[in-house]
Amino acid sequence: MFKAPYYKADGKKGRARALPESVFDGVINDSVMHQAVKVYLANQRQGTHSAKTRSEVEGGNSKPWKQKGTGRARAGSTRSPLWPGGGIAFPPKPHSWRQDIPKKVRTLARRSALNDRAQNEKVVIADMPKADKPKTKDLLGFLKTLGAEGKVLVLTDGKNEQVYLSARNAQRVSVLPFGEESVYDVLWAETIVIERAALDRDGTAEKEGEAEEASDE
Repeated sequence: MFKAPYYKADGKKGRARALPESVFDGVINDSVMHQAVKVYLANQRQGTHSAKTRSEVEGGNSKPWKQKGTGRARAGSTRSPLWPGGGIAFPPKPHSWRQDIPKKVRTLARRSALNDRAQNEKVVIADMPKADKPKTKDLLGFLKTLGAEGKVLVLTDGKNEQVYLSARNAQRVSVLPFGEESVYDVLWAETIVIERAALDRDGTAEKEGEAEEASDE
């Protein structure tokens, strides 16, 4: 079982808390994480790049010069890929780079990424401070109090508009609801800050699931 340091909303450090075993089970599968990251990056490609073939280039309907007697190489059209301004041989065309990955593999990859960060003591549990309005300076100051260095991924309990807007101008801070982060998001960050309420809800769901299984038996 992994444990992570816990900080209150005022920045004071509390007792370390155990991370829920439903997510932080200690399994780290490098090959699955690599596969998930490749699929994620492939799905970010828009696939809108395009170039014209020789049949799509304008002009070049007539032969530039006669076949023989000029001393120059034979040429049939200025649309040839050999000519400047001609068509492109085997040009890129718009298409989808979309790849799919099984749900179980994606789930295993996410757990592996979170376990990797927990194993390297890069996970912090915190109560997010309440704010009347978004303010980047306050959020960065709070993260500095937590000791979150480098790139930081903040996982909130559901959508937290104030925290999200506060981090929008910070290049090294990303905010996502807990459970919606991808493997790439977790591996991108050097420190993971998870809101305590999100973990408590996850742990409650785990206990409810165990209770239902026990009642079924």
